Amino acid sequence: MKLQDLLRDIPVLSTTADPQMEITGVSYDSRTTKPGDLFVAMTGFATDGHAYIGKAVAAGAAAVLCEHAPAEAVPCVVVENSRRALAVLGANFFGHPADSMTMVAVTGTNGKTTTTYLLKAILEQEAGAKVGLIGTNQNMIGTQVIPTERTTPESFELQALFAQMRDAGCTHVVMEVSSHALVLDRVYGVHYAVGIFTNLTQDHLDFHKTMEAYCDAKALLFSRCDVGVYNADDPWAPRLMQNATCRKFSYGEKAEADLRAENIHLGSEGITFDAVTAEKRAAVSVGIPGGFMVYNTLDVLGAALALGISLEKSADALSRVPHVKGRVEVVPTPGKDYTVLIDYAHSPDGLENVLTSVKGFAKGRTIALFGCGGDRDKTKRPKMGRIAADIADFVVVTSDNPRTEKPADIIADILPGLEGSKTPYVVIEDRVEAIHWALDHAQSGDVIALCGKGHETYQEINHVKHHMDEREIVADYLAGK
Repeated sequence: MKLQDLLRDIPVLSTTADPQMEITGVSYDSRTTKPGDLFVAMTGFATDGHAYIGKAVAAGAAAVLCEHAPAEAVPCVVVENSRRALAVLGANFFGHPADSMTMVAVTGTNGKTTTTYLLKAILEQEAGAKVGLIGTNQNMIGTQVIPTERTTPESFELQALFAQMRDAGCTHVVMEVSSHALVLDRVYGVHYAVGIFTNLTQDHLDFHKTMEAYCDAKALLFSRCDVGVYNADDPWAPRLMQNATCRKFSYGEKAEADLRAENIHLGSEGITFDAVTAEKRAAVSVGIPGGFMVYNTLDVLGAALALGISLEKSADALSRVPHVKGRVEVVPTPGKDYTVLIDYAHSPDGLENVLTSVKGFAKGRTIALFGCGGDRDKTKRPKMGRIAADIADFVVVTSDNPRTEKPADIIADILPGLEGSKTPYVVIEDRVEAIHWALDHAQSGDVIALCGKGHETYQEINHVKHHMDEREIVADYLAGK
């Protein structure tokens, strides 16, 4: 592709590069740069890509796109914002694939993954759509599974994924959009038919610093969509939607929302309620337990309405949706009279939601097993300890993904939240040993909630991902008993 075509719609401050130059690829990591590439130097939070221009040139970069002219003798294109430029480059390089599909984005602290899976099922069953899915668990093209490393890929990889979905015949894309992705311009230039807001609770303050900044990051989505479907019961909703340029559609239980839930029933096998608008009422049943699932279902119903699918059709599809992997997922315990479930809950609100749900249907004790991730917001650690102590009947504090931190240090940050509580607890740093201990000490009717990993089948320690599938751990241990 000629450089001038690749740079279409990108404001260029200055250039020494021939616009007719042929560019064979785009890279932003000098370690992956190939001969003929345009290397994009991005200013990051940890490193500055400008420092690696020399390595990119040595690897054969034909030209460099950057925010200030480099010292190296190489054709360069200077722009104001190289992150945004990379997003536009990706769209140009792959032929603007998002423009040929109906795009739906989901943002919020909790519930994003469940929302995307439920909406994908409705679109497939009731609209005959072929749906691409992008999210925390995995990426999918129809039924084909594509592993993923992060909730929202970097912009160039994201455009490549869109192109793969377009070429496979996808009509719709339903994707999780993280606050990081919005602030770091990974989805810059992508316009969505529908944007969905689930909720906002404490998470990622290591990155955003304040809840206000976190909220404002999420709010960016609602200047990039046609319809904003949002949780009117969330206390952050007024701030989130105050500058929205889209049409607004609200949902909730308590609020005077456009879509409401009435006659709610929560059970161990799932939830039922009536979904009500000013014109329609439909009975809804979803086989995933938990009060939070009412909201995860309302947002899906609202998005489906915005996409032209009636409440009745959506409710029919939801009644047939299988369980979402890693979300209040029951692990088989043959021959045992206790229950083990796993959930991705890794924030204070997520942990509270899961434990409250379990407490509502557990015939015996609610046992919470959890840890906190390393190199992330430390202020939520004692809060999660307090939540576990307040709701659970027994707590097992262990390790999650310590990353570069010492597990013992993370646990030490959690324990103040348990101090002064009458709830008994144990500390077992090794997560596998902690699970074994919980299984050994379970009593009849107990529910053991393994929180934090969910769909993940690894534990990250010092940048290395070690295999750890909690389903396998439970199955193997019980088989050997």
